[in-house]
Amino acid sequence: MTSVQVEKNAGGSDAAGSASEEGYQRGLGNRQIQMIAIGGAIGTGLFLGAGKAISKAGPSIILAYAIVGLVIFFIMRALGELLMYRPVSGSFSEYAREFLGPFMGFVTGWTYWLFWVVTGITEVTAAATYVQYWNKGIPQWASALVFTVALFGINLISVKLFGELEFWFSMVKVTAIIGMILIGLGVITIGFSKAGDTASFSLLWSDGGFFPKGIGSTLMTLQIVMFAFMAVELVGVTAGEATDPKKVLPKAINTVPWRIGLFYIGALIIILSVVSWTVFKPGVSPFVAAFQQIGLPAGAAIVNFVVLTAALSSANSGMYSTGRMLRDLALNGQGPKLFTRLSKNGLPTWGTGVSVAMMLFGVWINYQWPGKAFDLVVSFATISGMWAWIVILLAQLRFRAKANRGELPQSEFKAPGAPYTSIFALAFIGMVIVMMGADPDARVSLYAAPLWGLVLAVSYLVLKSRNPDMFGKGDIAAVAKSAPQSGKQG
Repeated sequence: MTSVQVEKNAGGSDAAGSASEEGYQRGLGNRQIQMIAIGGAIGTGLFLGAGKAISKAGPSIILAYAIVGLVIFFIMRALGELLMYRPVSGSFSEYAREFLGPFMGFVTGWTYWLFWVVTGITEVTAAATYVQYWNKGIPQWASALVFTVALFGINLISVKLFGELEFWFSMVKVTAIIGMILIGLGVITIGFSKAGDTASFSLLWSDGGFFPKGIGSTLMTLQIVMFAFMAVELVGVTAGEATDPKKVLPKAINTVPWRIGLFYIGALIIILSVVSWTVFKPGVSPFVAAFQQIGLPAGAAIVNFVVLTAALSSANSGMYSTGRMLRDLALNGQGPKLFTRLSKNGLPTWGTGVSVAMMLFGVWINYQWPGKAFDLVVSFATISGMWAWIVILLAQLRFRAKANRGELPQSEFKAPGAPYTSIFALAFIGMVIVMMGADPDARVSLYAAPLWGLVLAVSYLVLKSRNPDMFGKGDIAAVAKSAPQSGKQG
């Protein structure tokens, strides 16, 4: 459904029904959507990235996660308002196209696609390195190949299987964090293990204070913290395949505060009370370091397994979302028509297949030139991920303005405090981007963004010159229904 159709049907269209016109099967239930939402907020950014943030800011990193967590909640409630207005699989690019113009939809769709391709490359490669913890004799490329092919196969079977795999991936992460919190509480309160004599909540302020390196250092970690929450918006891409989106999605979005409170803030409070912040180093999981300090040798192996599942979960999500994004672009004339095809099971096989092929190519490059060829592209993934958040907020502001004027129906799931919360979130993201420019390690991503923008701008002008009517004037429902299945001729 394009913006033209939406305007015609603003008086009373069924959002859930319009989403089903895309041709997808609604195979994701409440249990799976909830765990996908939880899993999207827990990844290697917490299990590994937190070590660097702690070394830079000390205990005050807890405050940084709390502030960013609030901003993420504002973003997710803005997304929820849009999803209840019109839950579609294209999600961010669809809303950008409708409220910000066809060019913004084009940029958002292709940028989010690239974000997940690059993320898939890095996560599969990371998973392969984690395997070497148990057996260094297994070549990294072999593990990466096996993981990529296996996850691709799962994504070709059914959306239910994808959801089920994500459910169990998320269950592993959730169970592990809860277990770590309980063990840490036991060390602090009962005093068992060799860390029992020194473990105390007073470690949060007694070893150099709560801001041991100053407030400025804490502010500079905000970019690291922001990156840890990348992919939390993935629940929006599932809208077109949720069994009951108007019931399931609000529940998933409203769990964001307690997820962040428990899995990030709660976990960090515990490990920083078990071990002094001075012990943690960049590149080392703070959970591994904490278990080593406690004296549980199995802890490192357990955390390694959890991080492995986190990486595979992210790669699996990447394969899922890239196919949907390419199909949405194709349905709007902004991508090859081949990507409009669905398999007999209602899956965007061609879009997913092309994306996986690029992931495989990336694994090969990473094998040939580890740590060099991907520096520019991987760093760009972070800025492209934040682009999705910016678009969500801008689209929600435009939607709210139109709804208040009576041009569109009001959403059934209004964002509290909007538009002020959305404006605050936009300003916060802008501040983080400015700080990225002041950090030599993150600055490279800002160099890559204009180059990618130039490529998209030229591509858009070329496509529009060839067929001006395709941009913003097609009928997605009609195109989706006429799109052939993968096994048939187009």
